[in-house]
Amino acid sequence: MTAEDPRLVDPDYYKHGGFPEFEPAEPGPGFGRFLAAMRRAQDLAVSANPDSDTWERAADHAEALVELLGPFEAPEGVGPANRVPSLPGSGSLLMPPYRVHKFDAESVELTVQFSRYHVGGNYAVHGGVLPLMFDSMFGMVIHAAGRPISRTAFLHVDYRKVTPINTDLAMRGWVRETQGRKAFVNAEMRNPDGELTAEANGLMIQLLPGQP
Repeated sequence: MTAEDPRLVDPDYYKHGGFPEFEPAEPGPGFGRFLAAMRRAQDLAVSANPDSDTWERAADHAEALVELLGPFEAPEGVGPANRVPSLPGSGSLLMPPYRVHKFDAESVELTVQFSRYHVGGNYAVHGGVLPLMFDSMFGMVIHAAGRPISRTAFLHVDYRKVTPINTDLAMRGWVRETQGRKAFVNAEMRNPDGELTAEANGLMIQLLPGQP
């Protein structure tokens, strides 16, 4: 590490903003099955239209699941969510399932697929979901570029075409420019025909010692 490395002057570097130094988790195949079932349950929660008795039974099952997992609730960075790179979305239900294909200082490239759970209307991805994915991409770009831990200062999204669900979408993100603690980041999303559905630009700012 060089003298400019913030880890040399800031012992709490990895704790900034609630970003501890995560280690990959190996929760076993049951966690992958659980995530797949939960993603499908999310889709059904916003699309199913059964009778009242079925809703009651579904509520019983959901409450039983909460009772089963409740005693095992753990702090951030301890549970496997967002710490299993081999699983879609790194094992996080917050994110739509994505898989990273390129991760280096030049750019980050991945494939993402949205589902019924992410619909805003007319079977198109909700406009508020796309900034979530772009913000996550920006974080990956900063990490891949070897930049220090940073937070999003602003994020601007331009919607170019309707973003479809149940379709593999290609995303690419890169650092456009750096100015000291500032990193200006760009990203784009394209459909299988190569058409631009949305693009974003943002500013990521390196956290100073002691900043949350």
